[in-house]
Amino acid sequence: MLFDAVLLLSFGGPEGPQEVRPFLENVTRGRGVPPERLDEVAEHYFHFGGVSPINGINRALITQIEQQLELAGRPLPVFFGNRNWYPMVEDTVADMRDKGIRRAAVFTTSAWGGYSGCTQYVEDIARARAAVGDGAPELVKLRQYFDHPALVRLYADAVVQAVSGLRGAPRLVFTAHSIPVAADRRHGPELYSRQVRYLAQLVAAAAGHQDYDVVWQSRSGPPQVPWLEPDIVDHLAALKDRGVRSVVVAPIGFVSDHLEVVWDLDNEASVYAAEHDIEFARAATPGADAAFAGLAVDLIDELVDGRPPLRAEEGSPVPGYGFSVNGAACSPLCCGRLDA
Repeated sequence: MLFDAVLLLSFGGPEGPQEVRPFLENVTRGRGVPPERLDEVAEHYFHFGGVSPINGINRALITQIEQQLELAGRPLPVFFGNRNWYPMVEDTVADMRDKGIRRAAVFTTSAWGGYSGCTQYVEDIARARAAVGDGAPELVKLRQYFDHPALVRLYADAVVQAVSGLRGAPRLVFTAHSIPVAADRRHGPELYSRQVRYLAQLVAAAAGHQDYDVVWQSRSGPPQVPWLEPDIVDHLAALKDRGVRSVVVAPIGFVSDHLEVVWDLDNEASVYAAEHDIEFARAATPGADAAFAGLAVDLIDELVDGRPPLRAEEGSPVPGYGFSVNGAACSPLCCGRLDA
């Protein structure tokens, strides 16, 4: 399978105060989120001048991917499209068509299976092609990469670096974005949370830690709806009660330091830790690291060369590496049954 372009497909974020509320309305459209909740979340963005870091990080990542493609002998243009804010993926796919692109590999800024992590990006692809209509390029979403050895090493190196800056022997705590429990069961028994826990196991081992915790952050639903727990701040309170006085938090559920990471961890969690005399460090995310760009190129090479997926361990107990074409459903191993 040959490609003549790459599309980096992401979530999107505002790049000025006037964009915050329209962006949040795009994100929550049709979900019945009350206006006062949007006002609360908007304040998180205004704390940083109304600018989310995510678009800037993604533009830097695109530069790195282009460089890694050159080094690999596969020079290709890399386009940028978002689900929720400009550049919108529909506009980007139209631009790709106008520039003569016929088939592009789609690298998403989510490593995971499940609806939010994978299926929704498949829907983005289908919607964008339908909006463009005749001549829309063929779009091939690259596989999930939660257990790619390059990703494991990036997170493990970040944990080691964070630990090195602390005086005590810290408790290692992994975080990922919480989702409703019902959503976690939508494609089988806890597909998303099993993938997160499996990556935590791989990263902890690579970083030299036997004991660790997996917790969640960034929940936004009504309190009566069960979400994955415990929340990171609640967990810090529990660690405090157990006498833990040093913590490293590694946000392995996120590939960049976007607003949820810097607000939930660098503000709320770190402030709680400081107020309760807990030594606190937060491990970095891959962001625009050259090795992360190299991971994207490796996923492309798998399809171009017909190679089997590169995984951190053979015989992984957690499925998930199918790819989709033009928004069609991925392989059952992607977000479907667990017995495949």
